[in-house]
Amino acid sequence: MNSFPESVNQLIRELSRLPGIGQKTAQRLTFHILKSDQNDVERLARSLMDIKSKTGSCTICGAITETDPCGICSDSKRDDYLICIVEDAQDIYAFEKTNSFRGKYHVLGGVISPLDGIGPDDLNLEKLYSRVEPGTEIVLATNPSIEGDTTALYLAKVLTKKKVKITRLARGIPVGSEIEYMDEITLIRAMEGRTIL
Repeated sequence: MNSFPESVNQLIRELSRLPGIGQKTAQRLTFHILKSDQNDVERLARSLMDIKSKTGSCTICGAITETDPCGICSDSKRDDYLICIVEDAQDIYAFEKTNSFRGKYHVLGGVISPLDGIGPDDLNLEKLYSRVEPGTEIVLATNPSIEGDTTALYLAKVLTKKKVKITRLARGIPVGSEIEYMDEITLIRAMEGRTIL
């Protein structure tokens, strides 16, 4: 028999649906919230509502933003002819923390993964194709995984027809890891050591 009130059980269930949050962690978070000051709980609830109502995807690159286009796409000091292609929006912020990339980005929204039924048509490619002009350098910054490599090779094959320079991040990033969790030095070295495909 579970002796928690239904509202407590409901919050535990909802929190445990988040990635990386198991039942025990969800329970710990729930009891932390129960013990918290009312203002803190209201601020947390407001933040959760705000993130859904105030943010969206940039219509140009796919970054998470509160303005459209995003600040990166709107920045006239950035190089329009240098586009870094990433799997997910959070990868952009990993690179931005390094202050080493002065181009723009494009979010694919995933990778080609036949086992998961995800093909090129499921990715954000049409907007990418419309942005790419001859002379553009494309930096393929997909994760160093089988799916990331498959996606990079597919993009290299398709984009070569557009007369662009295609580079891939250097392999300073361990295979199986994710860009979002890389330290800044590793990302800087990977960006500096990118190679032509």
